[in-house]
Amino acid sequence: MDAGFYFVEDENVPMHVGSVLVFEGPAPSYGDVIRRLMSKLDGVPRYRQRVKSLPLHVGRPVWVDDDHFQILYHVRHTAVPSPGNDDQLRNLAGRVFAQRLDFSKPLWEMWLVEGLEGGRWALISKVHHCMIDGVAGTDLMQMLLDFRADATEIGEVAEWKPEPAPSTLDLVGSGLKDAVATPVKHLSAIPGLARRLRSSSELLDVGRALAGSLPGTVKRLTTRAATSLNGPIGPHRRWVWAKADLAEIKQIRKVTGGTVNDVILTAISGGFHDLLAKRGELTDGMVVRTMVPVSMRSKDEHNKLNNRVSAVLVNLPVSEPDPLKRLAAVRAQMDDLKSSRQAAGADVITGLGDFAAPTLLALGSRTAMRFPQQLLQTVTTNVPGPRVPLYFLGRPMTEMYPYVPIASTLRISIGIFSYLDQITFGVNADFDGVPDVQLLADGIRGGFDSLLAEVSQPASS
Repeated sequence: MDAGFYFVEDENVPMHVGSVLVFEGPAPSYGDVIRRLMSKLDGVPRYRQRVKSLPLHVGRPVWVDDDHFQILYHVRHTAVPSPGNDDQLRNLAGRVFAQRLDFSKPLWEMWLVEGLEGGRWALISKVHHCMIDGVAGTDLMQMLLDFRADATEIGEVAEWKPEPAPSTLDLVGSGLKDAVATPVKHLSAIPGLARRLRSSSELLDVGRALAGSLPGTVKRLTTRAATSLNGPIGPHRRWVWAKADLAEIKQIRKVTGGTVNDVILTAISGGFHDLLAKRGELTDGMVVRTMVPVSMRSKDEHNKLNNRVSAVLVNLPVSEPDPLKRLAAVRAQMDDLKSSRQAAGADVITGLGDFAAPTLLALGSRTAMRFPQQLLQTVTTNVPGPRVPLYFLGRPMTEMYPYVPIASTLRISIGIFSYLDQITFGVNADFDGVPDVQLLADGIRGGFDSLLAEVSQPASS
């Protein structure tokens, strides 16, 4: 999966994930930020490694130490005209996120942004998706930040010497050996794939659940979707955000039941309802089909910087005007997906990619992302964050907004992040294809407001 995210990148599809972290001031100096990050790099070796790929992809790409590593390249310093508002920060971040990372260097950047109103400042972070998934990104953030307000010491910067990279000839030889051994790997993969589940009986249970849910799955995939949201994408991005309080969601759940994620997906459905209605494209029975990534990371797999995700497909009931009925439809669908164990089944299928020949993996990844499709309209990925305050050199982090890439004909992605008691939404869209993306962000906030209005009404006698 890591290699797949690396292979699909092109000039219109930068495949990094990102975030904007907002802090209360005063802003640290650029030098202090550099020294602080340098003191943490031993804990994140990928930040000093680059990807080395092979001719014709005869072997998988490998991580090698960058013998020209220079942190001053990766950490940038900028400002918005003071006093900078949220729109200026969002526009700046959107331009930064649209720029591709340099594949000849370690695949990350960080921008120190000064000039925000109220004495605030921000960090814009970009990390390529081949390095981390959402949960690994949260682990990384907590590794770089502090849990204590009095942790103001910059820390010692240890001497670092890059390890020599293997020669291209050695890597080609290993790659050819792997290509010859691919049929054997396919055969030997079967017990390994079974071990991804806790037992062989659980594997059988997943198979039965998937088979039993097939009619519902077929119905979901054949329901008419808002394919006007699909289309080609260019290199530029519009990035906006929305917010909600966890207390609001708990108030809704207390009346309606369900999960936090059910309420969040319902609010997103309300956002798409408003967007399509304003465009004059909303029709009865229409859905927006979203891919919802699901972390398959076990408790002992935290702090590992790689990708460990599966996914389920969910139909957002955007044509339903009643907020409570919209929530009931989402909840019923999510309950069905959980009972069918589709995420676990998809994880087993995804694992087959571990045994594909590298050349085929590169070709398949790129073809899949470039082939026009209208099955999916968006991605909505929800990453739980820390419920305790985080600090950078003693400055408290007050807000965090996620960035999730778009690809193929998916013009919109929605990242969701929780920090303390706040839920934030980072809505990423193709600049030319979705000029009205702010309607979606406003509609997500409106989706929560409409649910709150419904559950706050006094019961009729």
